[in-house]
Amino acid sequence: MEGVPCLRVPHCHAQKLREHLQSQEFLDRNVCIVKEPTGTVLVPILPPCLQQLDQNVLKDVTVVWCQASALSKKQRCRRRGDKLEDLLQELLESHGESWTKEVRDDLPRSFQRHGDLVLLGHNCFSLPVWKKFDQQLWHTVAKGLGAERLATMNRISSDGFRSPQVTVLLGEQSWVKHVDNGITYEFDVTKCMFSAGNITEKLRVAEFDCRGETVVDLYAGIGYFTLPYLVHAGAAHVHACEWNPHAVEALRKNLVINRVHDRCTVHPGDNRKVQLCDIADRINLGLIPSSEDGWPVACRLLKKTTGGILHIHQNVTSANAVASHEENDADYSVSGKRADREAWQAWASATANRIVCLLKKLTTTTWRANIQHIKHVKSYAPHVHHVVLDLECRPV
Repeated sequence: MEGVPCLRVPHCHAQKLREHLQSQEFLDRNVCIVKEPTGTVLVPILPPCLQQLDQNVLKDVTVVWCQASALSKKQRCRRRGDKLEDLLQELLESHGESWTKEVRDDLPRSFQRHGDLVLLGHNCFSLPVWKKFDQQLWHTVAKGLGAERLATMNRISSDGFRSPQVTVLLGEQSWVKHVDNGITYEFDVTKCMFSAGNITEKLRVAEFDCRGETVVDLYAGIGYFTLPYLVHAGAAHVHACEWNPHAVEALRKNLVINRVHDRCTVHPGDNRKVQLCDIADRINLGLIPSSEDGWPVACRLLKKTTGGILHIHQNVTSANAVASHEENDADYSVSGKRADREAWQAWASATANRIVCLLKKLTTTTWRANIQHIKHVKSYAPHVHHVVLDLECRPV
C-alpha cells in the first residue's frame, strides 16, 4: 500500500501516543503530525513498525494511510517559506533592490511560535539592505509567517537567571500564552525562557502518580514541571523555588490560571536559603547544564524517615562517542550510541554514590540509592545529551 501509515487518535490522547511511539523509536520524524478538522490527530509511524505495535495501543486508534506529500515537513516549510520569500522579494524590488542568493540566505530558517508572536533567531536579516525598511520589513515578515507580533532572540544571558536576550520588533507588549498538554503557561518572552524541547519530560511527569505526596521543585521557572505535578500527577502540595523575579511573577499567574494555586507554596529567591527540611517525598532538580549545587539542598529536604525520589537533570557528554564520531562516521550510529548510554550510566552511578554520601553526612544514618530510570530528554550535539536520573533514596 502506498503512502505514509498514520495512527488516527482523538486530540486529547495524541501527545501520549506520540511520546509512546518516540520512546519505541516508531515515530516517523520525516513527516508532520497533522490536526484534522474533525478534532482527531494523525500521528505518522514508520511502516516496518506497524506489525510491532502493542495490541492495546491498536485498540484505541485507527490506522490510515496518507499521501506523503500532504505530511512532508520539507514541503510544509517550503510553502511557508515561499510565501515569505515572495513578499520580501516584492518589497525589495519595489524599492529598486535586487533579490540575490545572499539576500535569500539571510532569511529565517527556523523560529518559535507562541500564540500570535513569532520569535526569530539572531542569525537572520543581518544584511545592511534590510535596515532601509524598518517597520515595513517587520510587517511584511509577520504577514508571511502568519503572526501579529515579532521578536528576535539572541543567546541566553549568563546573568544566573538564564534570561533570554529578546528584542520586540513588532507589537506593543511581550506577554505570550503557550499551551502544553492542557496546561496554560503565560510569561513575558523578553524576561523568561521557554524550552519547548522539554515537552517529553513534562508529559512523563504528568504520568506520575503523586497523590498524597509533597513535592519540591527546586528550579521552578514559570512552572514547567510544577504545573504538571499539580494538574496531572495529583501532588498534594508542591513547594516551588525560583530566584528569577520575572519567572516568579509568571509562576504565580500560571498557578491561578490553572486553578492549582491553593496547593502550591512559592519560595522566591535562592533555594539554598529556603527554611525547610525533612518534608519532601519527591524532588525535581530541573536545572541544566547541572543541578549539582542543589543536591545538598535536596538531601536536606528529603524526608528522613522514609526518603523519596530525586529527579536529577544533567547535560552528559560522552568523550568516547566524540572519538568514535571523529574516527568513523559510518560506525557512529552504533558505537556512538553505546558510548552515550555508557556515559549516562557512569554519571548516574557517580551521582547515586554522591547523594548517598550527602544523606549519610546530614542524617548520620546509612542510606541506599536505587537508579530507577535514566531518561533521555533531548540532544544538543551528537555527543551532548540532556538526561534525567530517577533516583530512589531510602534509609536503611
